[in-house]
Amino acid sequence: MESVNNIIRTKNLDKFYHDPVEFQALKNINLEIDRGEFVAIVGASGSGKSTLLYVLSTLDTDYKGQIIFDGEELGKLSRNRQAEIRNEKIGFVFQFHYLLPEFTVLENISLPAMKLGKHSEEEMEHMAYEKLELLGIKDQALKRANKLSGGQQQRVAIARALINKPKIIFGDEPTGNLDSKNSQNVFDIFKELKKEFNQTICIVTHETRLAEQCDRIITLHDGEIVGN
Repeated sequence: MESVNNIIRTKNLDKFYHDPVEFQALKNINLEIDRGEFVAIVGASGSGKSTLLYVLSTLDTDYKGQIIFDGEELGKLSRNRQAEIRNEKIGFVFQFHYLLPEFTVLENISLPAMKLGKHSEEEMEHMAYEKLELLGIKDQALKRANKLSGGQQQRVAIARALINKPKIIFGDEPTGNLDSKNSQNVFDIFKELKKEFNQTICIVTHETRLAEQCDRIITLHDGEIVGN
C-alpha cells in the first residue's frame, strides 16, 4: 500500500540508452520522496543524477520499472495525462533560466499558467505578481528578462516554476550558473518555500555545501543509489 505522504515512489527503476551502444544509466532505483521534503541528488559526473531527475519529472518517459507520482503510476497513463501532470503538478528550474529575453518578467512567469489554460488573464497576472512579491522582485515585473542580473533571472525562473502551485519543484543544477553569493540566495529561497509552504523540492547539485543544507541527500554512483 502506498504511503499518502509520498509524492514520488519508484520501484526497480532502470534506464537504458541504446545509441551508439547500449548503456545502463540507472540500475534498480528504489526511492521515495515525501511531501514537503527538500532532497538533493548528488554524485560524480556521469553517475546518472540528471538522468534520474529527468525520469522522475516525466521529461524522459523511456524507462523500465515503476514511478508512482501523487498516487498515479506514470507508466500506465496516456501521454496526454502525463503532459497534464507535468504542466499542473511539476515546476522546473534549470541551470540556465531559459527566459524569453524579448518578453517581460511578468510574461515569462505567466507562460506555464497560460499553457495550463485554467485561469483568466487577470488571474494569471495576479498570480505572477504574488510570486514576484514572494521572491522580492515585484519591482522588476515590467522589465524585459534580458535586463536583469543573473541572480534576478534565476529568481524569475523560480517564480515561473511556482506559478501553477506545483506539487514538486525539480531543479537541475539550479545554482550551477551563479556565483557563491547568488547560489546561497537561491538556496535560501528554496528553504523558505519548504518552511513556509511545505513545498516539495528535489534538486541535482554538485555543490556539497548546498546539498548539506537539504533534508536528505541521495547519492548516486554508476547509476545506483549508494546513499539515501
